[in-house]
Amino acid sequence: MDKARLQGHQKWIKEELDRCVGFWLEHGMDGENGGVYTCLDRKGEIYSTDKSVWMQGRCGWIFSWLCHLYGAKEEWLKASKSCLDFMEAHCINEKAGGRMYFTVTAEGAPLRQRRYYFSEAFYALANAEYYGVTGDKVCLERARRAYDLYWDLAHGMPDPTGLGPKTIPETRTGRAFGTPMIILNVTSTLLRVDPERAALYEERAQTCVDEIFKYHVKPELKCLLENVDVDGTPRLYYTEGRTVNPGHDIEGVWFLLEHAKRTGSTELVGKAAQIFDWAIAAGWDDEYGGLLYFTDCLGKPPEAYEHDMKLWWPHNEILIASLMLYRDTGEEKYLQWFEKTLDYCREHFADPQYGEWYGYLRRDGKPTMPSTKGSTFKGPFHLPRALTMCDKMLDELLADA
Repeated sequence: MDKARLQGHQKWIKEELDRCVGFWLEHGMDGENGGVYTCLDRKGEIYSTDKSVWMQGRCGWIFSWLCHLYGAKEEWLKASKSCLDFMEAHCINEKAGGRMYFTVTAEGAPLRQRRYYFSEAFYALANAEYYGVTGDKVCLERARRAYDLYWDLAHGMPDPTGLGPKTIPETRTGRAFGTPMIILNVTSTLLRVDPERAALYEERAQTCVDEIFKYHVKPELKCLLENVDVDGTPRLYYTEGRTVNPGHDIEGVWFLLEHAKRTGSTELVGKAAQIFDWAIAAGWDDEYGGLLYFTDCLGKPPEAYEHDMKLWWPHNEILIASLMLYRDTGEEKYLQWFEKTLDYCREHFADPQYGEWYGYLRRDGKPTMPSTKGSTFKGPFHLPRALTMCDKMLDELLADA
């Protein structure tokens, strides 16, 4: 381990974190209606005032998370609470059993309801982290309610919105990797802040891990499949059934590694490392660098138009997972993947002039035009999460060097 080199990486990461956080505080926060705007162009100008409910939760979480890691700051707590209050006032569909909307207007009027439960997951995450920092028990109860709702919906509860499944169930139904993966991540936060229900959370976390390996991990195909049949059988006769999302797999890797560290499972570390190795082999673009967005497990053409683009968040996940694997295994190849990815991000995603990272690159690494820093799906979440986690892991590694 080259200590000086790691210190150089950490210095740049800290600088990028400051620029990223400053970008969103300056340009994203809605001082009039509350909450956060995330459709921002390169300079931070708003190009759409519609608000993503996912991003209200994610932003509410990240600013509380910053307080947890670095100490509470008034502007961070204010930003977090603004998003929590906005969600509470505008983003819950009380007529549909407390399900949450997907998008709302600037003022909070509902625009779109989706069948997926991720709005509830990020709402629970934000409220739990805010409770962990402030001790506000109202937020803890909100987090518990939304978390339990997600769990029940994922395990057979009829959806009170009345929205049906994505496909006609008599013809095709199945399982999606995102369902156990995301709730595993939310569970890890609740385990930290809500020890009163630790036994329940540990049981559910292990259930998520078991579901991932029972249904989605396919050693015979050397991949993790996003979509499988109800019993886990691969569905290789159509494109969605063959889809591999390397960045999603790698994000799941570090969720599994967190579980392994908490439970002391060295076996799980090895299994997670194998998923990382498969994903990086399938997705890394040897010609232009960077990680492809989608691949096909049989090498056939992916159907998604954006399959060969380079998006910011999969690279954020590589940074976290590779450094975590290096910390937990000591294998140099994972440090090399961390540094290779960091170099790619520094060259292609970072924007020294205006701060934050470009969200969407073409395969050759050039930003799509006109370039954006935020969207319905990109806000203050993946990047600051990756930068903070890498900063803290580098602290650990440097302390042991």
